[in-house]
Amino acid sequence: MNVAQIGQLVWYVTGRFYSKDNLLQDVGYFLHLQGLESPLFPDGTKNETTAYFTFSSTPFQSGSVQNAGLGVGIDERGTFGIYLRDTPGASFDDPASFAEGTCIATFSRTSIVATTQIAAAPSGVGLLSNVFSAQLVSSTPFTFAGVQYDFRELVGTGVTQWGTAATEPIAPPSGYAAVVPFVGSALRF
Repeated sequence: MNVAQIGQLVWYVTGRFYSKDNLLQDVGYFLHLQGLESPLFPDGTKNETTAYFTFSSTPFQSGSVQNAGLGVGIDERGTFGIYLRDTPGASFDDPASFAEGTCIATFSRTSIVATTQIAAAPSGVGLLSNVFSAQLVSSTPFTFAGVQYDFRELVGTGVTQWGTAATEPIAPPSGYAAVVPFVGSALRF
C-alpha cells in the first residue's frame, strides 16, 4: 500500500451541490484514492453509476458576503461520510443514493468553508472555487478487491480540499431548487 505522506494528494472527487429548503448538500464519488492497490473502476467506465466509493454530506446552511464582483459563500461546519458500496449504482437524480453502502469514514470540517464566485461572463457562465479542511472523526476497516484498508492509514488525521465548480445551470431533480457540479482534490495534513 502506497500511503500518501503529509502534504501529498490523497483523493480526487467529483460531485454536485444540491439546494433544497434553504439547505445545501454535496454528494459525489471518488475518481482516485491514494493507497488503494486496485482500480476504483474495474471495467474502466468512470461515472457515478459505476463508483464503489461515494460521499455524502449532512445538509448545511450557507450565508454569503458580497465584495464587488466576488460573492463569497460561507458554509458552516459540518460532516460528511465516505461510503463503500457493495454494488455500484449511485445516481445524481437521487442524491440519497450516494449515502448507500457501508460508511467507512466520517469527516468533520474544521472551520467554515469560503466559496468564491466570480461574476459570470457575458456568456452567463461563471466559476466557483473553495477550500476547506476536514478532520477524520471515525474510520472502519474495509476490504476492497481482497485487500484490507483503513482511512486512518490512508489519510492520517485529515485533509485539505480545493474545489472548482461551474455555475452553468443543471436541471435539478424533483424537489430541489438548484444543482451545481464540482471537482475537488485533497491533500493529507
